[in-house]
Amino acid sequence: MAGASRGIGAAIAVGFARDGARRVVLVGRTGADLERVAADVREAGAEAEVAVADLTDVGAARGVVLGAGELDAVVVNAGTNQPEPFVDVAPETFDRLFGLNVRAAFFVAQAAAVALRATGRGGCIAFVGSQMGHVGAPQRTVYCATKHALEGLVKAMALELAADDIRVVSVAPTFVRTEMTAAQLDDPAVGSRLLGQIPLGRYATGEDVADAVVWACSPRARMVTGTSLVVDGGWTTG
Repeated sequence: MAGASRGIGAAIAVGFARDGARRVVLVGRTGADLERVAADVREAGAEAEVAVADLTDVGAARGVVLGAGELDAVVVNAGTNQPEPFVDVAPETFDRLFGLNVRAAFFVAQAAAVALRATGRGGCIAFVGSQMGHVGAPQRTVYCATKHALEGLVKAMALELAADDIRVVSVAPTFVRTEMTAAQLDDPAVGSRLLGQIPLGRYATGEDVADAVVWACSPRARMVTGTSLVVDGGWTTG
């Protein structure tokens, strides 16, 4: 579970434990946060292992994945955002978002493919994407570009890895209240506008996303690959 320190990633890690996973490997930059999530995973019934690594460090991230032992699924939950007008985006912002959202995700997934192939049993690589990988939105040109890139990566990886019975999917949620989104969602002017674009009339929870990821990685989804499970309350139907 790459990117498991908090928020959606933490919910996914606990979701696997509740679904019967024997072992969950938690990867992130902050050891104290990972240990808190590990305690929740153990309480939910699974073994938990913590690996502190910066996912943007390709060598370190690759070492963690390849050193994690036999795996059945790898979840890549690497992402950040900086909303701002297109004409104001600085090269440094562009590089930072693409560096984590695309480059880091790409090379974690590459290591995951090597690890899963080595088992000979197949498995699943799941990316946590976004509804913004299926639509456009103002103030989010770079973020949308990174998430659309992930959707293309999912399709190409799925074709290459199908012969090894390795499935590749994305799970694309709408807005979820996390540390990254709380200020925006709690702004009365912005939050009400965003909520108004979700036909079901509510934000997603971390558990909503976790349920989708756990299902997508399970044998119950054994014929699902090269596609995106959109958990958006209807946002992208408009």
